Amino acid sequence: MPTEGGAAVPVPESELVLRPAEPDDADALALIHVLARRAAPMPDPVHPDDDVRRWLRERVVEDAPGAETWVAEVEGSPVGYARTTAGWLDDLYVQPAHQGAGVGGALLDLVMARQPGGFCLWVFEGNRPARDFYAHRGLVELERTDGSGNEEGEPDVRLAWPGQDPVTFLRGLVDDVDAQLGDLLARRAALTRAIQPLKTSTHRDPARERAVAEHLATRAPALGVDRLERIIRVVIEESLDAATR
Repeated sequence: MPTEGGAAVPVPESELVLRPAEPDDADALALIHVLARRAAPMPDPVHPDDDVRRWLRERVVEDAPGAETWVAEVEGSPVGYARTTAGWLDDLYVQPAHQGAGVGGALLDLVMARQPGGFCLWVFEGNRPARDFYAHRGLVELERTDGSGNEEGEPDVRLAWPGQDPVTFLRGLVDDVDAQLGDLLARRAALTRAIQPLKTSTHRDPARERAVAEHLATRAPALGVDRLERIIRVVIEESLDAATR
């Protein structure tokens, strides 16, 4: 690809083609995936290249809800791809030689057009170029994790494009969290009820409650220990009250 002063030259719109992926694209997409990851500040993949190729071949033809894979071509050759499922951007990779030329932006614009209600994605915390790319295009950071939920074990960031109706999209995410929170509170109340007959003392343990809050603060640092201690105190009190009724 031509460059000027070491920078990628923007691809003319007339030369960039975006099309749905076909099963025969799997090898080309796997190569894009591998090369883009190697060039980015990302942890080493945990799967060998052959496994990535098989995985992508399955994903190209996957019939999951909202599953789509789109290929970006220049002069008939794939140079990037985007993979989506309902409410999620799972992959967006561009060959290193074509990065900075508008290919990634074109793919992201396509995903936004096809998911106008909004979507989320995960990015490794250390992948600053990717985070800047998405931030420049209006995506927002929602949460950070310690990496215990991904195969690489590396801290990551959940980003979102809130779509054409941001309040509705974000409230939908809140509803998802509330549903999970309801399940967790029900489980905690059930455990509290099971513990009560086994206790030899009815006294509360402030030191334990503080320790619980401190542990929760490692998961939700934005709330802080003091706020979380107040929250957990209410949860304990109401769980105990429910256990006696």
